[in-house]
Amino acid sequence: MAISISVVLLLFILAVIFVRSGGLKITHALVCLLLGFYLASTSMAPTISSGLTATADIVSSLRP
Repeated sequence: MAISISVVLLLFILAVIFVRSGGLKITHALVCLLLGFYLASTSMAPTISSGLTATADIVSSLRP
């Protein structure tokens, strides 16, 4: 678990740096993809999933 969290943290830092630099290249997208896969296997995955579901419910209930 400790190795998984440190890899997720490293990939998150790299993803933030890549997005802030303004140029998202193929290698940067691969780092973001790896971040997603590692993040899905952590204990934070159910919390992230429920948060995204709640956000989608709120957005879908908005009327223009």
